[in-house]
Amino acid sequence: MSADKGAVDLAGTQRAVRWYPPAYDIRVEAVPIPQIIDPDDAIIKVKLAGLCGSDLHIYRGHEDVDSDLTCGHEIVGEVVALGPNFHPGSAGRPELYSTLHVGDKVVSPFTVSCGECHFCRIGFTCRCVHSCLFGIPALPGGQAQYIRIPKAGGTLFSLSAPQASSVGAVQWDLSRLADSSLILLADILPTGVFAAMQALQHPKIAPMITAKSYPFGGFATDRVLTIGVVGLGPVGVCATVSLLDILAGLEASERLTYQVIAIDPLESRRNKLQAVYNVIEPSGKGNGRFAVASVEDGKKLAQEWTNGAGCNAVLEVVGNNSALTLAYDIVRPFGIISSVGVHQEPPLPFTGRDVYNKNVSFDFGRCPVRAMFPIALEILLKRQDVFGGVGTDASLIDRIVGFDQAIEMYKLFDKGECGKILFDPSL
Repeated sequence: MSADKGAVDLAGTQRAVRWYPPAYDIRVEAVPIPQIIDPDDAIIKVKLAGLCGSDLHIYRGHEDVDSDLTCGHEIVGEVVALGPNFHPGSAGRPELYSTLHVGDKVVSPFTVSCGECHFCRIGFTCRCVHSCLFGIPALPGGQAQYIRIPKAGGTLFSLSAPQASSVGAVQWDLSRLADSSLILLADILPTGVFAAMQALQHPKIAPMITAKSYPFGGFATDRVLTIGVVGLGPVGVCATVSLLDILAGLEASERLTYQVIAIDPLESRRNKLQAVYNVIEPSGKGNGRFAVASVEDGKKLAQEWTNGAGCNAVLEVVGNNSALTLAYDIVRPFGIISSVGVHQEPPLPFTGRDVYNKNVSFDFGRCPVRAMFPIALEILLKRQDVFGGVGTDASLIDRIVGFDQAIEMYKLFDKGECGKILFDPSL
């Protein structure tokens, strides 16, 4: 174990939020404090842990998990112990192996990434050969007082001294960030950015952005870009805020005209996003047309705003077949569906013939959070009006509670009766 000054005694037990099969069984229990197992490990004292929509898949018994576990995969905390591979002389490895110290503030993505394999080196960090999700039986999660981070030099992001390789030449003033907003970097804000970028970087969107018809020549006179967002929970809010920020930039640089239709069946979520949109300054949302709509109204707008063509792209951030069906219904021929929801076992709600007949492209899958940090951090800094507060109409984060309220919060979140919940282990 690292001999850094300030290392703490990790003997004894800690409080943790635990799930038991088959479903809906949350308990707060004493479990052993994690220890350094591998030389690349770090032990983090958790300052804040998030309750995420993905946690509900296990909570509801949808993940085929048959063993109890410590919940959670979103954490911000402080380094309290480091394995022996962390030292100033560490060369040829991710930067944190030589620069991370006990006492540093860090945020962890929801999966392990080594920073050294092929996938990590090219930015596909969620598919690291050592990838493992926090909050499963094999790797205890972060809704606890302490958490062990494997391959920590490649996984963690230091908030005390952001790595040069992660932020380039940009100098971030992290003092402006509310601690509660930092938790969003662990999962949902990078995932929202990823959903938007998967769509906007797709070749089928290029004619709208470049004003050149597919594939190379001519001039695209129909240059209005229409994007739908299906699902307005916390990830959907992050996706919409990120999308608007990127589109506002393209409006300024490329004279892009755009319109966004954000859809959710729950009125409370629609109201939340409308309140969020209202507080974003013009430079963060541009002049594009924007509407928050119910499912049926969203379908009508997708037709009315496009003369029947449908949306160029749809961001699907729910993870069920109803959301996918809606995305397919409102996307136009030669459209793109960017799906970052965590889907379960049921087959997809359309056939190969369906997608062939509409020339629809799909991008599915997990966000490479570690690679998305720089972009997400920039948006987080810009949008403290949305991400910096707690408990207001326009705040993404609903409340911060102690573990004693974990059982109740899981029930409320499962029913859609609260927004983003953070746990503070010290409460």
